[in-house]
Amino acid sequence: MKFDLHVHSTISPCSQLPLHDIIAQAKQRGLDGVCITDHDTMEVRHYLQEGIQNNGLCVIFGMEYTTSEGDFLLFGPYEQLQPRLAAPELLRHVEMTCGVAVAAHPFRANRPTREYLIDHDLCRIVEGINGRNHQHENDCVGTWQDRYGVKQVGGSDAHGLEELGLVTTRFAQPIRNRADLIHALKNSSYTPGKN
Repeated sequence: MKFDLHVHSTISPCSQLPLHDIIAQAKQRGLDGVCITDHDTMEVRHYLQEGIQNNGLCVIFGMEYTTSEGDFLLFGPYEQLQPRLAAPELLRHVEMTCGVAVAAHPFRANRPTREYLIDHDLCRIVEGINGRNHQHENDCVGTWQDRYGVKQVGGSDAHGLEELGLVTTRFAQPIRNRADLIHALKNSSYTPGKN
């Protein structure tokens, strides 16, 4: 299955991508699923039903959580997650609540992920390909792959329709809901790639 794990709707103030366009266009772009990861909120739940849509697209709710030591894509029971947690506190909470955290665009010049969080095993999955990164920012992830054996995903980081689905993660197993995604990210193999 091919998922875009990092998509911002107009719920994020910086995005011009309406939810109805995401649902209508994702399948046409070859996607089996999308994760709505608006900045510091899961408000999408008030506007859309999570899961398989009428057109067969799987939509999963997450969020991109901002910390001073990097941003993290979160998948789990975080609808009421308090804001402004420090990165170590956030990542320990995700572990305790059986969720998943992905270091988003870890080598981006603006607010990169602090390496000690990876070194101390607080985060084991990183965004190896981000559609809005410069190529050298994506290339740097290889150093963490070699040093720490992190798993890598891909996401478009779409803020506009033209970006939707440009970077994806391919999963070997079917994903129908949030629990399936969390299980797959923790336990199975997957590969990031560009469309």
